[in-house]
Amino acid sequence: MSAFDEAVSSADVPGVVALAARGDDVHVRTHGFLTTGGAPVRRDSLFRIASITKPVVAALAESLLDDGALAVDEPVDRLLPELAGRRVLRAPDADLDDTVPADRPITVRDVLTYTAGLGMTTEMFAADPPWPLMAAATSGRLNTIGPPDPTLPPEPDEWLAEFARLPLLAQPGERWLYHASGQLLGVLLARAGGRPLPDLLSERVFTPHGMADTGFWTTATDRLATAYDGDGVWDAPDGHWSRPPAFPDGAGGLVSTVDDLLAFARALLHRPPMTRDQLTPAQRASALASGFLDPASSWGFGVSVTVDGPRAGSFGWAGGLGTSWHVDPVRDLVVVVLTQKLFSGPRDVALHTAVVDAAYAEFVDRVPT
Repeated sequence: MSAFDEAVSSADVPGVVALAARGDDVHVRTHGFLTTGGAPVRRDSLFRIASITKPVVAALAESLLDDGALAVDEPVDRLLPELAGRRVLRAPDADLDDTVPADRPITVRDVLTYTAGLGMTTEMFAADPPWPLMAAATSGRLNTIGPPDPTLPPEPDEWLAEFARLPLLAQPGERWLYHASGQLLGVLLARAGGRPLPDLLSERVFTPHGMADTGFWTTATDRLATAYDGDGVWDAPDGHWSRPPAFPDGAGGLVSTVDDLLAFARALLHRPPMTRDQLTPAQRASALASGFLDPASSWGFGVSVTVDGPRAGSFGWAGGLGTSWHVDPVRDLVVVVLTQKLFSGPRDVALHTAVVDAAYAEFVDRVPT
């Protein structure tokens, strides 16, 4: 048994579909079941890809930038007037009305690089007492903290109005903060393109690249894996992703397959602005301090990029509902790992690391005999 096969077959999850590709040499392995006691997972099984949605939506942004519908350094106020005149907290734990004016408007670049001033950092989860901003964000319908929930956020204009009522955590461009910028980007792109986000993605990303199974919901519930957390079933195939959401979540709302994500990876091989480091040294330092990036990584447009070590030049991201996507154009390797078990600890992440490591060992590092 190859290293890649062994890593997949030893996975301690209900089901997994993994793909490793070098050029036209594509290896797909499946293990386990869509639902406990049900049908086996297959190559075309659908999974909720959560935060792998982020690079997909960023690719749409690049398409609209190319067409001139957006300019990377323009303020977002033209399309999102609700965000004009931002206020910024004096300190992360300050009361919501203890603010100062923003030094400048939020720009499109800020949203693409997750430096727009609002989002998550691991320190907010350990704060005692909780930061007022975190309490306000979790009590509303924004769904900026925690796993994606298609039933929670309202339609995009209402979502933006609620988002705009919150002060920023940091000055625009000052600090990398996770997740909320991806949601905001989806709203921005819909207004820039003059069409709902799902329609724009279909026209500009999914259809051109042959991603026939990717979307914010699916009618093919017989192919959608049951999602599990530590307490059992978290979402059933006929659950939250079986109908159109009011808010197409540009940070975590898509379902997809291994072959669609391979097609997307190949499409990005010729998109260097998106997949190279876009952070200043100070922004990268804040990203590393946030707890969401590892020391070898930085951030492009909606995607993690590896800037140090033996895999420098690669990019990718993981989704908290149990998925990962790794692209190494330097070594011509794509690895996709899709499971339906929510990340709840190091053991869950270790599976994805082991599969990627095995793919490198099997298809890149092995010396021919």
